[in-house]
Amino acid sequence: MKKTVLLLETIADEAMALLMDRTNVVVGYDQRRLQDTAAYEHVHAIITRGKGLVDQTLIRACPNLEVIARCGVGLDNVDVAAATARGIKVVNTPGANAGTVAEHTLSLMLMSIRDLYRTIEQVKQGNWAWRNVYNGDELTGKTLGILGMGNIGKRVARLAEAFEMRVIYWNRSKQDVSYPYLPLEEVLSQADIVSLHLPYTPGDAPLIGVDELTLMKPAARLINTARGALIDHEALLNALHTQQLSGFAADVLPDLTPAISKALVSNPQVLVTPHASSLTATTYRQMCLLAVGNVLEILLDGKPDIRSIFNYSEL
Repeated sequence: MKKTVLLLETIADEAMALLMDRTNVVVGYDQRRLQDTAAYEHVHAIITRGKGLVDQTLIRACPNLEVIARCGVGLDNVDVAAATARGIKVVNTPGANAGTVAEHTLSLMLMSIRDLYRTIEQVKQGNWAWRNVYNGDELTGKTLGILGMGNIGKRVARLAEAFEMRVIYWNRSKQDVSYPYLPLEEVLSQADIVSLHLPYTPGDAPLIGVDELTLMKPAARLINTARGALIDHEALLNALHTQQLSGFAADVLPDLTPAISKALVSNPQVLVTPHASSLTATTYRQMCLLAVGNVLEILLDGKPDIRSIFNYSEL
C-alpha cells in the first residue's frame, strides 16, 4: 500500500510526478482544513517550501508521520524540536541555493550602488536627461564585509573577488578561508557594503540595530538575502532618513507594521525583492527534486542522504 504525503505548497512538476507515481499525494493548500486532512489521510510525510507552516499542532495531528521536508534551506516554518521529540526526520536541501542566492546578492549590490532601478525607470519615462544628475558608483575597489561565511557567504566572496573587491568577514566562529576575519564592529566600520548570510533563531535580538548602524560609513550599503529579523528595520529606516546609511537592498523582510513597511519600500534608497532569490527555474527544480528524492528514500526504506537530514544527529 502506498504511503501518503501531505503537500503544503506547489512544487516543481517533475518532483510532483515522482511523488504521484510512488505515493498518495494530498494537497493541503486548498480550502480543506489542514488538521482534518492530516488526521483523516494518515499522513506519513509533509512537504513544504517557505510558507506552509509545520507547527506542533499539525505534527500532533499526524500520528504516522515519518518525515517533514522543506524544499529549501531555512527551517523557520518547521517546528524542528517538536519533530525531533517524536523521532521524525526533518529534511532540507543544504547548499542547493548557494549559487543562486549569491548571484542575487551581487545583483542587489550592483543595482544599489549604480542606482540602476531609478535610472532605468527614468529612461522608461522618457527622461534621458537623467544622465546629467546620475551619481552611481561601482564595486571595484570597494570593501565588502560578509556577515556569515557559510556556503552562500563563501560563494558571494568569490564573486566579489571577480569584481576586484576587498573581502573581510565576521562569523560566529572563524572559518578556513583566505579572507581576513575581524570582529563584527571592525567589519561594520571598514566595509563599503555589508552583506548578511546568517541563520536566525526566533527570539534572538536583531544582529543589526541602532549601535551597529551607527558604526557603518555614511556612504555604506546594507544587503540582506538571509533572514529579515536579523535587522531592526525601524532603526534602519531612521538611519536612511538621517543619511547615516546610503542604501539598503534585501530579498527578505520580517513582519513589519504597515507604516514601516510602506516607508521602507517606498524609500528611493531601498530595493526589495519578494524572497525570490531561490526561485530561478534551475534552483527551484533542483531543490524540489532533492527534497522529494530524500522523502521517497525515507518512506520506502531506501538510503537518504544523511547530509540533508537536518536533525540526523539528534534522532
